[in-house]
Amino acid sequence: MIKPIDLSRLRTTSLYDRPSKVEIGDFSKPPKGGMSFKEFLETLPNMLASKDLREFSKAVAQARKERRHFILAMGAHVIKVGLNPIIISLMEKGIITAIAQNGACLVHDFELAAAGKTSEDVQASLGHGDFGNARETGEFLNECARFAHESGLGLGEAVGKALYQGDYPYKELSIAYNAYKFNIPLTVHVAMGTDIVHIHPSCDGAAIGAASHMDFRRFAALIAQLEGGVFANVGSAVLLPEVFLKALTLVRNLGHRVERIVTANFDFIRHYRPMTNVVHRPTLCGGRGFNFTGHHEIMIPLLAAMIMEELVTL
Repeated sequence: MIKPIDLSRLRTTSLYDRPSKVEIGDFSKPPKGGMSFKEFLETLPNMLASKDLREFSKAVAQARKERRHFILAMGAHVIKVGLNPIIISLMEKGIITAIAQNGACLVHDFELAAAGKTSEDVQASLGHGDFGNARETGEFLNECARFAHESGLGLGEAVGKALYQGDYPYKELSIAYNAYKFNIPLTVHVAMGTDIVHIHPSCDGAAIGAASHMDFRRFAALIAQLEGGVFANVGSAVLLPEVFLKALTLVRNLGHRVERIVTANFDFIRHYRPMTNVVHRPTLCGGRGFNFTGHHEIMIPLLAAMIMEELVTL
């Protein structure tokens, strides 16, 4: 039989002398009706993600005050949950200095500009083979890819230019249109076969590849200027984190110093790739990475408002 251990000789310490990670001075405060956004921020606990989001928004504001980059990488879900007006506002105010997107962003961005609606019911249309067959979307984006290839443009710029020059009733809500309008670099990084326009007969794979590779080179030129700046990945679990890492190693290989950077990932869950390629690896030389878990339609408006508040106080 095992004899129970003797507890009588346990060394104890004083609660009052022991260091503690939680103190009441960092607690939340109850909200009240009619408060300002600044007052609301003061009710948040000064802990964990709440504290990190304050620090990240302050890093963005500080970077822009110092005229450093704030580059936003985004997946298409950001568009599908209605965040274009907020992204465009941050572009117009000079807070976002460049945008990187996956190919699906162009699909939804164009459909919003042209028809004021997007995001078809995949479950309802896939069984009949009708998913992704929107004629106007395929023809427009594939023509933009050909134009980009022939003109030596990146895919993002070509789409923005076509929307800017065309008659599309809702183009004011297009990120590509506004990027061209405000002269903000928009790069688009396509994985062939992932977007509905790739199944259309008008698709020219060589043109898309050339235009997207041009955008990779333009994106790398932006990353070469990222020292002291901020990079955020919102809603891309694999593609854009990989593009970011490849661009970063390329510019470091070419002799550009990109070490003191702040990065963040925003998504519903913590994926391995963005945690590794956005938050951890790129910041090992002296930067800092953040990870925020939550719905884009809540987190991004909150972040935008916090950045605006930080800019007021700087």
